[in-house]
Amino acid sequence: MGIMGSTGSTGSTGATGATGTTGATGATGAAGVIAAQDVDEAVAVTARALRGVADRDWTGPAAGLEWSCYDTAVHIAGDFTGYASQLTGRSTDSYVPFQNSAEPGTTPAGLVRVIEATGGLLSAAVRTTPDGVRAWHPFGMAGADGFAAMGVVEVLLHTYDILGALDVPDWRPPDHLCARVLDRLFPHVPRIDDPWRTLLWATGRTDLEGLPRPAVWRWYADPLRTERLLLCEVTPRSGADLHGGGDGGFTWTDGGPPEGTRFAGGMVAKAREAGTYRPGWGTYAIVRASDRRALGAIGFHAAPDADGRAEVGYDLVEGARGHGYATEALRALADWAFARSEATVLRATVDRGNAPSHGVVARAGFTKAAEGEDQAVYELRRS
Repeated sequence: MGIMGSTGSTGSTGATGATGTTGATGATGAAGVIAAQDVDEAVAVTARALRGVADRDWTGPAAGLEWSCYDTAVHIAGDFTGYASQLTGRSTDSYVPFQNSAEPGTTPAGLVRVIEATGGLLSAAVRTTPDGVRAWHPFGMAGADGFAAMGVVEVLLHTYDILGALDVPDWRPPDHLCARVLDRLFPHVPRIDDPWRTLLWATGRTDLEGLPRPAVWRWYADPLRTERLLLCEVTPRSGADLHGGGDGGFTWTDGGPPEGTRFAGGMVAKAREAGTYRPGWGTYAIVRASDRRALGAIGFHAAPDADGRAEVGYDLVEGARGHGYATEALRALADWAFARSEATVLRATVDRGNAPSHGVVARAGFTKAAEGEDQAVYELRRS
């Protein structure tokens, strides 16, 4: 991804994750903060709905899924116990290695009991996990509030999938639950007045007026946040979608995604194919927090080398240049990199005639380390 684009003055920066308040108190927090009471409420409303169809045949596929309704219910229980175990086991590099299954012959009514019981395990883990504990998830490290939100999302959506297959297509959970999990896990998703439909759209389950259904999607447990921006990591799947002409799961401002961003997405996908992909050390979409529109991308060409050096680059749509977004994003990315021991030097290569980009790296604290006939190399060292 090349250094390109024009920027102006920056706002305040700092790569701080969205940790929020954990569920140690068990109280329902402000918008976007999910606590144990939210898990309890989600389990109660979904169990009541599922119990109403427990006399039907659950062997057919759930709506939009390859799993049967039966297996989808087992999956919900597995999510609950898995997320609780991440918190209680303080797992920081992978899932705790175990699987869930239902006893042979368990009825749909029995599965509802399993969902209630395992939901209670997650709720208890959320209530008792101390502030500051962070555990691994492939969509970002998270604390108790993050795993509570993941559990709420899983049970709401998969209950919808089961009920849709069992001729209950219009079920909907409480709006306030949907609004809070959108704020906690989907900060990059544009909003409409209906939070449930927004959540269904954000997870590829329905259409919204004026917005194409996303071909790929994910949530963000821990995006990098600045005063005005969200930096959301582009996964190999999203990168391949961008490189192939898709939107990568983001809603873009006019003119996006730019070509440099599509190229960077392809780099992430190729790194996965080559076995060199390192989560975090790839590409991030730059999302404007005010309207949740993606403006471009920023990221690393690869993980740091043996000497701790990593190359950075960025790309913005033309209409987003001149507002300081690139500098703000670059500062946040540098903060994130230097919080990790493997990075000691960040480098940026700028075309000689690209005056705006020379200004971007200079304002972000980089200094010129070398200059050739066509390009200059800037460096920022860990202080």
